[in-house]
Amino acid sequence: MTTTGRIAQRLARLGFLDAGRASELLSGDVLRLWDAAANEPSDDGAAAVVAALSRAADPDAALASLALLADAAGPELREAVTGSAVLRARLVALLGASPALAQHLIAHPDAWRVLLGGEHDVTGSAARLVDAVGGAPSEQAAASALRAAYRHELVAIAGRDVAGELDLRAVSEALADLAGYVVQSALAAANGDAAQCRLAVIAMGKAGGRELNYVSDVDVVFVADDTADQAELVAATSLAAATMRICGAAAWEVDAALRPEGKAGPLVRTLASHEAYYRRWASTWEFQALLKARPVAGDPDLGRRYLDVIAPMVWSAAERPGFVADVQAMRRRVVAHLSADIAEREIKLGPGGLRDVEFAVQLLQLVHGRGDESLRVAATLPALDALRDGGYVGRDDALSLGDAYRFLRVAEHRLQLRRLRRTHLVPTEDAELNRLARAMGYRPDPRGDARAVFEAEWTLHAREVRRLHEKLFYRPLLDAVARVPSAGLRLTTAEAGRRLTALGFGDATGALRHLEALTAGVSRRASLQRALLPVILDYLADAPDPDAGLLAYRRVSEALGTSPWYLRLLRPRSASPTPRPPCRSFVACAGTSCCAPRSPTCSARWTSSRSATRSVRRPRRRSPQRCRSRGTPSPPTSAQTSCRSTSR
Repeated sequence: MTTTGRIAQRLARLGFLDAGRASELLSGDVLRLWDAAANEPSDDGAAAVVAALSRAADPDAALASLALLADAAGPELREAVTGSAVLRARLVALLGASPALAQHLIAHPDAWRVLLGGEHDVTGSAARLVDAVGGAPSEQAAASALRAAYRHELVAIAGRDVAGELDLRAVSEALADLAGYVVQSALAAANGDAAQCRLAVIAMGKAGGRELNYVSDVDVVFVADDTADQAELVAATSLAAATMRICGAAAWEVDAALRPEGKAGPLVRTLASHEAYYRRWASTWEFQALLKARPVAGDPDLGRRYLDVIAPMVWSAAERPGFVADVQAMRRRVVAHLSADIAEREIKLGPGGLRDVEFAVQLLQLVHGRGDESLRVAATLPALDALRDGGYVGRDDALSLGDAYRFLRVAEHRLQLRRLRRTHLVPTEDAELNRLARAMGYRPDPRGDARAVFEAEWTLHAREVRRLHEKLFYRPLLDAVARVPSAGLRLTTAEAGRRLTALGFGDATGALRHLEALTAGVSRRASLQRALLPVILDYLADAPDPDAGLLAYRRVSEALGTSPWYLRLLRPRSASPTPRPPCRSFVACAGTSCCAPRSPTCSARWTSSRSATRSVRRPRRRSPQRCRSRGTPSPPTSAQTSCRSTSR
């Protein structure tokens, strides 16, 4: 075997796919990291760099970018990367995870220095960004300067992120703070030497909650002071529009569609106008968006006054007349239809995705936060911790949901960091999946290669999130009526009633009585009801009349609860926590008040299925008369089953 072949063979074992090209770059004059004659790294520092490259998400891309950067930056970079373990870990991991930021570093050869030192000074970013746009002769020049400065700051955050120095919360907060500083700098550049307009910029959504991802629209609302006249409002509107243009050219799109009246409303309105709109016209989803409102630029006093005005309305939103209908509409949006070819790959909107978690946490905050100020926090993970500490969510449930949320957010970060594009789709190609898995730190284990380990973890977390309605909404209700300690839950009767009201039940007190009656005792029937009711309540919440449905379900369960065929019909399949389809059909029909079953015989017609009838009748071979004489309602006969088609 030739020398080149031996080198390529060894480098292939280190994870380089194009081992021939890797051999050329490592042993070339620029890097000088490989001794071709000895077929090993040229020194200890070089060995450390090669080892770091082999651990990168994409070793070949990391090496190619490192060679280009070293050529542009000169010998100082090679000395630094071979001599500093901290710089080596940050730089190599970043080059392997983000070709987009690698190109930025190559175009700006001195920018790698932001990866030196200890913690990144995020607060100093504000001054650095403002200095970058200072004196820019035009809006375009300001945007260009701000873009370069923003990417420098992004390199500093991302390098520490992919090196494992920052957890998800620290990264998200740093990105959100950086976004606020970009808006401040754009506002300063747009304003120039013009007369000051009293204007506040309020961040909403993830930027407002300080849980931003790498590439995302930044939602904002512009607020003018009440003393502004028409001319000042026109000037403020022009200033706001210019700020949005500069941010869009420099970093990401600024979206002001969450303002009152959406895109049909004025871009800038006074504080009094905001208050009037929210008091009279706002929908529940708008108060949900306001949960995360945070002033980020402009007049700080005006921003604080805006929060003082809207906060009481946000935390009383659950008392509004249309709250239940709005909640039901929001729940339908959570499960909004996605194209079948992308639904399973969508980590934000797909089943078991980020939106499921965020919606559930925010709704629980709206329901219970009006009476518990500890829940009035903006970010999802701190809010989930507050719900756990307050006893509104079980400890185990909060832990598992928090783990799932962190996994999904890190996956989102790594997907977007690669090309700095807004995406939430997990790739289908094996090579791209492998890069994503390695970027998240996964390595082969008994489950398979890194890609297989990632997919196994994703499946596990998505399955857990899919059960969030049962785990977060309904299970605590049963514990509230059971009057027994349960995993740290302390949901009072009043709070349980509020939750039922939010989910569409008109008579929360009556609903709690039904739950208590269904789950009381230690019988097999009560145990089965405790297992099934969380899912059945979920079905009923979508019904036209949840109260009538729950009453009908209680009546039927009390009449048929000891019947073996009825319990067998309700019992979940062994591989699924969900009741059988006939049970779901019955619950859906029971929730339509005009069709609610009034007798056990009628109920049997609704709940029966041909397979269930056969499975009960064959082993027992009892006549209906004998069943009735023993006090046990009989399973539906074929004649009863056929009545359904006739009645229709």
